Amino acid sequence: MNYIAVVHHEEGSATGVHFPDVPGCFAAADDPADILQNAIAALDDYFADSHEITEARGIEAIRLEVKEDLAEGAYLMAVPFIPNLSKVERVNVSFEKGLLNAIDTQAKLSGYKTRSAFLAMAARKEIEQTRESA
Repeated sequence: MNYIAVVHHEEGSATGVHFPDVPGCFAAADDPADILQNAIAALDDYFADSHEITEARGIEAIRLEVKEDLAEGAYLMAVPFIPNLSKVERVNVSFEKGLLNAIDTQAKLSGYKTRSAFLAMAARKEIEQTRESA
């Protein structure tokens, strides 16, 4: 799911983000290149604090709501959110042996306790990066 963020920047200040569909959730970054990752982290933190996950509206509904912000130079950005449902589900997957060895080696080098933890992190990272470029 993607939440639409309103990104704004005033000269001499950090770039800020707020989410019309998630009141009270906001992020900022001194470097505009960091704003997407900070926005993802803000959503994760907000919903981790037991806030109910709200339905995200489409970009056109948000655009109409924040048209004044947009006229003043703000822009919209889709921010991916993957809910942590706190339920682990066992799955069966198959890998080529060489790839599996490389996964296990990298998981240990990266400090993950299990192969599953490493694979979950890698999948989450790939999903977020793919959604960033979409």
